[in-house]
Amino acid sequence: MDAQEWLVVNALPGMGALRIAKLAAHEPQWPEGWLAALPSRAASELRLWLEHPTRSPLQNVVNETLEWQQGGPGRHVLHRDHPAWPELLNELPDPPAVLWAQGDLGALEGPKLAMVGTRRPTGEGTHNAQTFARDLVRRGWCVVSGMALGVDGVAQRAALNAGGSTVAVLGCGVDVIYPASNRDLHEQLGRLPGGLLLSEHPPGTLARAAFFPRRNRIVTGLSLGTLVVEATEKSGSLVSARLTLEQNRELFVLPGSLHNVQARGCLALLRQGSTHLACSVDDIIADLGHWAEAFIPPDAAIQLPLVETAGKPTQEAPLPESIPDPLLTSLSATPTPIDTLVASIGTSVSDCQQRLLMLELDGWVSQQAGGWVRLPRS
Repeated sequence: MDAQEWLVVNALPGMGALRIAKLAAHEPQWPEGWLAALPSRAASELRLWLEHPTRSPLQNVVNETLEWQQGGPGRHVLHRDHPAWPELLNELPDPPAVLWAQGDLGALEGPKLAMVGTRRPTGEGTHNAQTFARDLVRRGWCVVSGMALGVDGVAQRAALNAGGSTVAVLGCGVDVIYPASNRDLHEQLGRLPGGLLLSEHPPGTLARAAFFPRRNRIVTGLSLGTLVVEATEKSGSLVSARLTLEQNRELFVLPGSLHNVQARGCLALLRQGSTHLACSVDDIIADLGHWAEAFIPPDAAIQLPLVETAGKPTQEAPLPESIPDPLLTSLSATPTPIDTLVASIGTSVSDCQQRLLMLELDGWVSQQAGGWVRLPRS
């Protein structure tokens, strides 16, 4: 089956990823086998498209995607019969029938590890996300995440900055930027070598809350395992952790301080068992290395990692020559209360709060217990 035929199957009424996967598992002949196996309404719609495509609403789906593909470079429609289709997805009970892709399909070739975590990481969590992402890509691995605020974005930026591969699975169309503050990351993922945007939703689809739990099954389904960097007790990352175990993939968790609210979800996962404690990338490679051999050619020249361990004290990052706000010079890795900031820079509370909000959205600062801190930059 080609891309147009898979697009049509994906758009059939009364179907869904699970029902399509069950039918596809029997490898029915196209189109007779599909017509015989489909529910009556879906079969009627497919027959109409086959016999009179211009009269079928399904053709609109095909035309819109073809128009999108022709609108710029690096745009692809992936499906089970596409040479770049990730075979690991076929192990899911409900893999997507179609994936819209923007960027470098080469990112799908190597072994992949999902990295997830809180949207409000501590300085230590940010440092660990950067360190593990850099070390993984230096080993030839690809980092998979959801381009969300916090750990997701930090890990994916670090992977790209290290010249590695990273795949972002979105809960919206690949051309929709969500969250808006990650506009620069979205642009890099769709343009730089090693970057790739994926979605099971057609271009133009806006983000919806219901899409994100479904998105998570693809993040973990693409990967040999998942690393939870930092997570609260009610973090959405725990959904990814559960999906990882349900998909029979390996779950890795970074240890955290007993006093760190942002790490209590990690501690809960470790108490439950069925997880691996990870203190360095070496721990992950030791458990997954034999599976990764299927993705990395034996003669591949893979750089040795710059070994850093979780929990290493975060060094204060030097400020670049050009900073977006002089307020940053009053911040460090130690939390500073807002009243102290107001006094030191001689401004109003409202002005200071507004500037901190803008810096937070751009990934420069984070609010933690005791005040505001400047985040390390990769």
